[in-house]
This record gives sequence, C-alpha cells and structure tokens, in this order.
Amino acid sequence: MQVEAGQVADSLPRDELSRRTLRDETLLVLALSLGASGVSALISFVGSVTKPGGLKDQAATLNASAAPGRPWLDLAWQLFGIASALVPVALVAHFLLREPGGRGLRTLGFDRTRPWPDLGRGAAIAAVIGSTGIAFYLAARGLGFNLTVVPEALPDVWWKFPVLIMSALQNAILEEVIVVGYLLRRLDRLGWTPGTALVASAVLRGSYHLYQGIGGFIGNMVMGVVFVLLYRRWGRVGPLVVAHSLLDIGAFVGYALLAGKVGWLPTA
Repeated sequence: MQVEAGQVADSLPRDELSRRTLRDETLLVLALSLGASGVSALISFVGSVTKPGGLKDQAATLNASAAPGRPWLDLAWQLFGIASALVPVALVAHFLLREPGGRGLRTLGFDRTRPWPDLGRGAAIAAVIGSTGIAFYLAARGLGFNLTVVPEALPDVWWKFPVLIMSALQNAILEEVIVVGYLLRRLDRLGWTPGTALVASAVLRGSYHLYQGIGGFIGNMVMGVVFVLLYRRWGRVGPLVVAHSLLDIGAFVGYALLAGKVGWLPTA
C-alpha cells in the first residue's frame, strides 16, 4: 500500500512539529551567536582562574587591534567583525517575517515608530545602570572577583572613535534583539513560564560576560533581569538598544579618553 507524502504530513501532529521547529530554530540562532559566546567565555574564565596570579592582575580586552601597524587592514577587519556579528540578527528578522502576519523586527519593538520615547527611556536606563555598573566593577575588581577590563586597545588613527561607536551599536543590537526580544518570544511560545524565561535570558547574558570574571557574570545577569522586566512592561527592545548603546559608547570612548589620565580607572 502506497501512502502519499501529503497524507504522511497530514498525519503528523502539527503542534509537536511546530514546537520542535521553534526549539531547533532557537538553538541554532543561539549556537551561531551568543550561546557560542557563552561557551567561549566559560573556557576563557577557566583559563583565567587556573592561571597563576589573581584575576585583577589579568586583562580582558574588548576592542583590540586586528592588524597592529597596518591601519587600513585593521580597519577592514574591524568592519568585517562588526558586520558579521549582526548576521544572526538578520536571521532572526527572517524567521520573524515567516510568522503569520510577519512584521520582522517590528514584532519585537525594534523600529522607528516611537523614536523619542525610546531615546528618553534608553537614556534614563543608561544613566542609572551606568553609574551603578562602574561602582560594581571597581568593587568586584578590588575584591579579586574580576579581571581588569580594557574596553579598547585600538591604535590612535582617524577611524578609532567611529569604529568604537559602531562596535557599541553592534553589541547593543545583537544582545537586546536576541537575548531579550527574540528569546523571550520563542520561550513564551514553547510554553515556558515568564519567571523561567527571565532566568534563562539573564543567565545567558551573564554567561557570555564570564570572561571578565565573576563580577562581569553577576553584574550582567542583574542587568539582564532589569532589561527583561522593562521589555515585559514596554513590549519594545528599542529603549534597551538605546540604553545598551549609550553604556558601551560611554565605556569604549570614555576609556579611550581617560585611560592613564585619572587614577580611579584601572588599566592593564
């Protein structure tokens, strides 16, 4: 007896297939982006804690030169790194467009429909988290729980600050779109409770900052809890992208301007 392919497909449980597809899609997106970064950060952390000497005597450099002494090649590598890091965001947009009535990233509130509220809320979040974040980092490093974070080590060339700003924007878009908007949407559809989804998102955010030390893990996990709660309240990742962008721009550009000039800022 022959069974048509369409009959086989119709006989399969559609809800189960849908859940499996959503699960596999989510795992693939994470494996191509911040999930892989979390594994990399864990390996880096193990290397740091097993290395002779304290954590604060070691450095974690965020924006380093990719081709020292060759500024144009260095620029090409910097731009390539920024662009390629955003490919998972494009993949997420593609998946969201395929949903019934798909609206792409607008589904997550990442659009230009509410620019001023997004900017205002983002700036307020950055002001609160930025001040407390610096204090927490300095305390964690002083207690030996954190490496010395070097936000930038680029050469003093004309493209240094534009690249630092683009790097900050890339970090913000990648993390908030995937770790907050996309992940929560998928976990909700997979039947996770809001509390469990919040923990998963926050732990994931902390995991890929583990290369900075225990302080980086805890601080970013707490930030993740705050960001999830705000996203649940507003239904938009736009303010979170703004806040994260401002925080990273402040860290990257501020370090470039102040390193070695003020006594309270640790340097490698």
